[in-house]
Amino acid sequence: MAETFRLATFNVENLFARYRFRQNQEAYADEGFTINQLAFDIYNETEKRITAQAVQEVDADIICLQEVESLPLLDRFNSSHLGSEPAKRYNHRLVIDCFDPRQIDVAILSRFPIVGVRTHRHERNAANTAPLFSRDCLEADVLIEGKVLTLYVNHLKSMMDGRAETRARRKEQADRVAEIVDKRWRPSYDGNFVVLGDLNDYMDAQTALKRLVGHAALENILDRAPEAERWTHYYAGGNEYRQLDYILVSKSFDARAGSPVPQVMRKGLPWRAEKYSGPRFEGVGHDNPKASDHSPLYVDIPVVALI
Repeated sequence: MAETFRLATFNVENLFARYRFRQNQEAYADEGFTINQLAFDIYNETEKRITAQAVQEVDADIICLQEVESLPLLDRFNSSHLGSEPAKRYNHRLVIDCFDPRQIDVAILSRFPIVGVRTHRHERNAANTAPLFSRDCLEADVLIEGKVLTLYVNHLKSMMDGRAETRARRKEQADRVAEIVDKRWRPSYDGNFVVLGDLNDYMDAQTALKRLVGHAALENILDRAPEAERWTHYYAGGNEYRQLDYILVSKSFDARAGSPVPQVMRKGLPWRAEKYSGPRFEGVGHDNPKASDHSPLYVDIPVVALI
């Protein structure tokens, strides 16, 4: 039995499939993978190979992803880009299609069985004008050495149209995730559960994440890292290094785990992110190609912490 397992979150940025537009090609006979008898390639193959390097470098036992287009695509990415070693293989994969206009969803790659799934894709916003979660709040139970770990995988509304302008929607989503946690785990909150993903905001007086990241039963474990190392995303437009990606661990679970300190793996970032001066993967460019505009965040947790 392994002494620890590694849990990670990573926004892989546009893990898409695109039809192979080739002259005189019989699509159904192509060597690629098929969807509805049409052959597809992984979009931007060069960049996604660097993305795969980032996933392999982190080597998590469970890695929760954001911006994945479909389950067939995730299957293909796993089989063709992540290696064939049995010990490294992700035999358990999960994507549920949701409502994002770019067709990006949250996903899970796991070396442990996924034994329970709950989707919140059907929920509507308070005004009943749109789905509350365009990328779901995906609730999954993972069986680790006979114990169940519950994950809440999220990708909240981005700040692309302006932080203040998008705050209300992001706050409604974050508040609802906190409610989902409350409904299942209160009053004791004594369980094996983690909220994680790209929450698309950072903590200050204007944050939309106060109720979730500041939840009394959750620990933002990246706060344990040195302050200069708490960023997971670089925004060139404002030259901003921020934490947008989170692993929020149940405080009781975190205490049993010995308050582990997470790490951020930045080798796939473009060279324009000058605050990071460490090594990059071969082929990374000033702007592109890159693994992602986010960096994987990961933590090692003792198996004995599971109850």
